[in-house]
Amino acid sequence: MSQGGIAVAVDGSQASDGALDYALGLARTEGRSVTGVFVLDTGWADFIGNDWQSAAGARQGFLDYIRGQLEVQAEAARAQFAGAAADVPNASFSVIPGDPLEALVSIMAAGEADVLVAGAQVFQVCGRPSLKRLARNLVKRVKQQVVII
Repeated sequence: MSQGGIAVAVDGSQASDGALDYALGLARTEGRSVTGVFVLDTGWADFIGNDWQSAAGARQGFLDYIRGQLEVQAEAARAQFAGAAADVPNASFSVIPGDPLEALVSIMAAGEADVLVAGAQVFQVCGRPSLKRLARNLVKRVKQQVVII
């Protein structure tokens, strides 16, 4: 029976180091493909609401700032993954927009991987406070194997 690929949530911080090491070790040992995934969190606008501040420009300025921080973090995640996966032949990296929970659930539901690996605090570096429950919610929602480091 052939084994499918591995998806690993990577955010460019130490929160994803252990998950990345685990996923790449599994890929090397079993000859599996591995995809690093960074999710550009699009949920900030809903999180702060429309009446966040009286000036619409201040709200948009905050959202632009968050978007810039997420883009910086995405590049850090890409570099983190590329450096760690340099010797893995079937390694790729993807940046996708969306809610981190929903994006990772969708990847797994689409059959893009058989295993999802994530750090317990992944995406919290620039994430909304609700992402503190991400790992627990992934385990509840993903049907395939989920490894939380």
